Amino acid sequence: MSRDIWVISDTHFRHSNILKFTDRHTKKLVRPGFSDVDEMDEYMIQQWNSVVKEGDIVYHLGDVLIGDIEWFKKNWPRLKGSKRLIVGNHDDIKFLSSGGFFKKIGMWRMFTEFGLILSHVPLHTSNLLRLLDKTKIYPDDAIELLNVHGHIHQHKSPDGPYKNVSVEAINYTPVNIEQLRII
Repeated sequence: MSRDIWVISDTHFRHSNILKFTDRHTKKLVRPGFSDVDEMDEYMIQQWNSVVKEGDIVYHLGDVLIGDIEWFKKNWPRLKGSKRLIVGNHDDIKFLSSGGFFKKIGMWRMFTEFGLILSHVPLHTSNLLRLLDKTKIYPDDAIELLNVHGHIHQHKSPDGPYKNVSVEAINYTPVNIEQLRII
């Protein structure tokens, strides 16, 4: 059985106020089309399960839940896959690490074999070089990693090697790591 690796960020499960947030430039809703938080959460669960299989791995790049932890305990297991967390600025690390919700929790994850580094926020470009020859301090043969991140919701990533996987930017559907791969 082959298993895929998926990436998603900023689900903000149970965050009813996010449905009222507007973009400060366009004045449009950040998450339009949902009548309430239940509809939003159900849609995200459907989208997740439409692509993720039971044996797959899912990296959630932070800001998982803002709100009802009892709802979360009941509904989180409905999401397919083995989940790993890259901590976001709104995550309750103590809660999320205590309930067996994630196989692993970290601040970032580097996939040198794919040419990627996963983080919650876009990293400074100085953190995006991978040394091909680890014996040199400033090698000429370093390559740039693609920073797959969340945090910025509907906004475009900074110029350069960045990819925003906040749910608003990816139709609330996890992205397969093969679609992000640069090596």
